[in-house]
Amino acid sequence: MRLILSALAGALFGAGLFVSGMTDTTKVQGWLDVFGNWDPTLAFVMGGAIVPMFIAWRLMRRQAAPLSGGSFPAPPAPQIDHRLVIGSVIFGMGWGLAGLCPGPALASLSYGGIGGLVFFAAMLVGMLAAPWVGVQLDRAAAAT
Repeated sequence: MRLILSALAGALFGAGLFVSGMTDTTKVQGWLDVFGNWDPTLAFVMGGAIVPMFIAWRLMRRQAAPLSGGSFPAPPAPQIDHRLVIGSVIFGMGWGLAGLCPGPALASLSYGGIGGLVFFAAMLVGMLAAPWVGVQLDRAAAAT
């Protein structure tokens, strides 16, 4: 049952990305082009995601466990450290340069052409390299 709910949630997420135009790299880059041809539609997509998630997190606090079983994940640490800052900068640079983040990149694989495949491959390499890079950052921070 949990696998079916996950597949339905993923399909709904992908459909939402497609319908909102967020799998179109020019839309995302237009959002980031504040001093040029700015496209504010991403703000509405973000708002459309933030409002239901705010409600969902409030409702989750009243639940003892998820409806599909298991347990809720622990909340993330509230601290801002070097790993969070560096990871956020790298993510933002990739998002700004390519106009894709992981969700839309996966959703656009079926029609994104060779550029979408190259981005997806680079994203996978980055995800696989991230734990090693994190260890190196921790060592460098501990040495200073």
